[in-house]
Amino acid sequence: MKILCIGDIVGRTGRDMVFDYMERLPADIGLVVANGENAAHGRGMSKPVYEELKKAGIDGFTLGNHTWGCPDIVKVLQYNDDVVRPANFGAKVPGAGSMVLRAKNGVSVGIINIIGRTYMQPADCPFEAVDAAIEQLQKQADILLVDFHAEATSEKIAMGYYLDGRVSAVFGTHTHVQTADETILPRGTGYISDLGMTGPVHSVLGMEKTRVIDRFVTGMPQKFEVASGAGQFCGCIFEIDEQSGKTRNVERIFIRQQ
Repeated sequence: MKILCIGDIVGRTGRDMVFDYMERLPADIGLVVANGENAAHGRGMSKPVYEELKKAGIDGFTLGNHTWGCPDIVKVLQYNDDVVRPANFGAKVPGAGSMVLRAKNGVSVGIINIIGRTYMQPADCPFEAVDAAIEQLQKQADILLVDFHAEATSEKIAMGYYLDGRVSAVFGTHTHVQTADETILPRGTGYISDLGMTGPVHSVLGMEKTRVIDRFVTGMPQKFEVASGAGQFCGCIFEIDEQSGKTRNVERIFIRQQ
């Protein structure tokens, strides 16, 4: 089966790009998962935005360091079983760090969300957290996917090899820059360091570029705003063998408006 994983959705432009792509989604895609932590005005995912993206056809959402950017995400996490926040945030925070979704063909797909610690805010060990989540899900799901929301490529690659043969695919999010290292690791796990950003093209990681440049040039704080205009759609399609759970093919997607 084929699973589409969409990179960090940023603001209105990102959501529009999702709708545009989903209208012509290939018929053989059995499940769609997206990182939604920047979907509402570039920071967080509000309840209305969650509902909007569900209508677009996204089956499940992962989050990241901007999980708490919209206050109503707490209720979204508490009352919906198709949204997860990083599992290594700790046991006392709202929501879950993993979920099981049902693909169009009935196959159960486990999604695990973890966050990195290198150049990131403090969090529990992602390696220990993913081990615990795998143990919990392996009897419930036929296929396991991991969204590793992290800054450092080295930490992501290490996680890929750590999980090789134990999950079907590991994909990175967070940097908003798609990497060209999609591969199938030696034991059959599909991998890419970062899916990239689904959002405004002419921006700095989705933010209005002039303000970001001013911050670098002057060294003074700036209030960032989400950019508008032409958009891009980034993600990956993982083709996974339903019997073995191994990845057969990884197809990177980068669509850019002029």
